[in-house]
Amino acid sequence: MGPGVRKHVELLVAYAVQFIKVRLAYRADFLISTGASMLATAFAFGFLVVLFQKVPQLAGWKFEEVLFLYGFSLIPFGLFNVVSLNLYNFGNDFIIEGKFDRVLLRPVASLYQVIFEVFRIESLHEVVVGLLGVWLAASRLKLAWGPLEFVLLFFFALCGAVIYVAIFLMLTCVSFWVEDRVGVHPPVWNLIAFGRYPLSIYSGFVQFLLSWIIPFGFATYYPSVRLLGRPEFRVYAWLVPVVAATFLTMAIALWNRGVREYSSTGS
Repeated sequence: MGPGVRKHVELLVAYAVQFIKVRLAYRADFLISTGASMLATAFAFGFLVVLFQKVPQLAGWKFEEVLFLYGFSLIPFGLFNVVSLNLYNFGNDFIIEGKFDRVLLRPVASLYQVIFEVFRIESLHEVVVGLLGVWLAASRLKLAWGPLEFVLLFFFALCGAVIYVAIFLMLTCVSFWVEDRVGVHPPVWNLIAFGRYPLSIYSGFVQFLLSWIIPFGFATYYPSVRLLGRPEFRVYAWLVPVVAATFLTMAIALWNRGVREYSSTGS
């Protein structure tokens, strides 16, 4: 491990430890926030149960398979949520309020500081609930998994989290050119839910949109198809790391351009 990498790892640990200490200092707020988030997740799973009481299958997918897909989708989403808070608040807190000026004065990459300055640790429950959903569905489906499938589960989950980060980082970069406290995240955020169900239930346009324009399908659906052993779109699973690397590269390039064109608030 080189000195540069070691420095960033140590900084990440310091950021995380300090933020967790501060967050847990307000235990009631932390517990309420976590409880509310868990309740929302429970309602989402309850909707699946109600849905499959009305229909036996969803575009050829059984309840257990959709449960697996939904559970898996929570894992990369939860990982992303842990580090995503500043991506949503960037336009307001960093650009309009002038906090980004201080970031640029520090001898650490600006993007690294923005992403890892705060953590939404209560979102780790989504990872845990997602793993439980995957385990329950896999048990009921009697999936014969070997070591490769377990490795792929965590590899695909990490790639999915990278895809989420890349997409919302590109949306965050809009703040360099358009000063808007709300930002352009909300409409795209709403599309995340589409990736928690089989893409085959949607029109061809939506499938194309969620695969090649805003690739939430590569974060959730295509990995689940591979892990479930379903035949359709199986080859697409091997494109997951390619899509993750491609979109992350584009997002970082856009960020670097935005930083170069950034004009200080002067305050």
